[in-house]
Amino acid sequence: MEPIHELMKARLEKRQKLLDKGIDPYGGRFEVSETVAAVRANPTPERDVRLAGRLMSHRDMGKSMFADMKDSTGKIQIYLQKTAVPEEQFDLFKHFVDLGDIVGVTGKLFTTHAGELTVRVDSLTLLSKAIRPLPKEWYGIKDVETRLRQRYLDLILNDQVRDMFLLRSRVVAEIRKFLDGRGFVEMETPMMQPVAGGAAAKPFKTHHEALGIDLFLRVAPELYLKRLLVGGFEKVYEINRNFRNEGISRKHNPEFTMLEVYQAYGDYETMMELVQGLVTSVAENVFDSLIVKRYDGQEIDLTPPWQCVTYRELIEERLGKDWFTISAEDRKMRAAQMGIESPPDAPDYEVTNAIFEKTIEPTLINPAFVTHLPAELVVLAKLNKEDPSVVDVFELIINGQEIAPAYSELNDPVVQRERLLHQAAGHGEKLDEDFLLALEHGMPPAGGMGIGIDRLVMMLTGAESIRDVILFPQLRPQGRTEE
Repeated sequence: MEPIHELMKARLEKRQKLLDKGIDPYGGRFEVSETVAAVRANPTPERDVRLAGRLMSHRDMGKSMFADMKDSTGKIQIYLQKTAVPEEQFDLFKHFVDLGDIVGVTGKLFTTHAGELTVRVDSLTLLSKAIRPLPKEWYGIKDVETRLRQRYLDLILNDQVRDMFLLRSRVVAEIRKFLDGRGFVEMETPMMQPVAGGAAAKPFKTHHEALGIDLFLRVAPELYLKRLLVGGFEKVYEINRNFRNEGISRKHNPEFTMLEVYQAYGDYETMMELVQGLVTSVAENVFDSLIVKRYDGQEIDLTPPWQCVTYRELIEERLGKDWFTISAEDRKMRAAQMGIESPPDAPDYEVTNAIFEKTIEPTLINPAFVTHLPAELVVLAKLNKEDPSVVDVFELIINGQEIAPAYSELNDPVVQRERLLHQAAGHGEKLDEDFLLALEHGMPPAGGMGIGIDRLVMMLTGAESIRDVILFPQLRPQGRTEE
C-alpha cells in the first residue's frame, strides 16, 4: 500500500487541478430531498431524488461507474453512465473524486438485476474533497484509544458506534418527555460557581479576570436547583455537565452528564417511584424491552417492583452479623484482608463504605434500592427519625454501579449549617453562605435525585466502558504521529 503521504500528495494535486479548472472542491449549499433511510422507505421506481453523502466504495467499469454513498442514516448505491451525465461531471467523478469525498447527486431510483436499490445519477456535485484517505485497516484496529482519539473516523466507518450515539440521543429525549409529562420544568444553573458544593468531590478551578475571583467548574447543580425550590418552583430538573477533577476509569470520566431532579413536598420514596417509572419507560420506549443484555452476555431484568434493602442489611449479609459490633480497628483489619487499605486517619464509616463500593456494589446486577446510608456520607439529606445515625436516602444500583442517589432533602437551615461545618472541617472546604441564606428563607420539604446519564446509557446499551457512550472522552495527551 502506498504511504499515506503519497496518497495525500495525489489528492492535493487533484484539488489544485480542480481549482485551476474553476471548480470549487468544497462546494456550498446543496438542497437534499430526503435521507437515504427515507429513500429506502419509499423505493418507488423512477422517482426523482436529491441526496448527499460520503463515498465509501467505487467500481469503475469504463463507460459507467458504481459507488456506495453514505449519509447519517445509511448507505445507497449510485450509478453514473457516461451518456447520462454531462461530460465534465463524468470526468470529474472518474478522475478527481476519491473514496471519502462528499458529493451531492440528483437522479432517479431504479433497482439493479441484483436487486440493489440505486440512484441513476443525472447530476453530480463535489461538496468536499477529502485530502486524507479513510484508513482501510480501521476495522482491524484493536487499540481502543486510536478509535477514541479519531472518533469522527469511528463514526464514519463503524455503524454500531454511530447507532450507539443515536440511541443515547433518544434516551435523553425520552427522559425529557417523561419528566415534562409529569409537570417538571427544565432549568439551567451556573457551570462556574464561587463555591464547589453539592457533592464531596475535587473541583476544577479557574479564574475570572474581570471580577478578579477564582471560580470552580461545578461538581453538581444541587445547591442552585434547591434555590429554585426556595423561589417557588416545585418540580424542576436539569440535564447538563458536571466536572470532577478525579480519576479516569471504566466508570468515570472527569466531564460527565447528569440529570438532577427535585420535587417539593416529596421525599426519597417519591424519588423511588419516579426513577423506577423513568428507567422502565426509557427501556420500553427506546429499547422495546425490560430485559437488557450486558457486554458479557449476562442479563439485567428491569421489571418492577425493584428490590429495596437497607445498607446495614447488605453489609451484615455479606460481611457478617457482627460487623457493626466489632471494634473499628478490627474492621480496618478485615478490610485489609480483603485488599482494601485505609489511611490511618480514615473515619470508620469510610472504611465500611469502601468495602461496600468495592465488594458488594459490583454484585448488584438487577436494580436495587440501597437505603438508609450512614449520615456522615450524605450531609444534604434528612436524618431518619427512628435512627438518626442514618439518613433517608437511597442509592439505586444497577449493573454493579450506582445509577442514581436520592434523598429526602434537608431543609432545616440550622441543622444544615452544622452538618456542612462538620464536613468542611474534615475536608477544608468553604461553606456556600449564599445557599444557607436561601435556606433560611424557607425551602419546602422535597425529594431530590441525580441520575448519571452516561452510566444509564451504559447499562441500557450493554456498553462495557463509559468511554463507549461519551463521544469525546478525556484521554491522556499523545503526540500526533504520521505514517
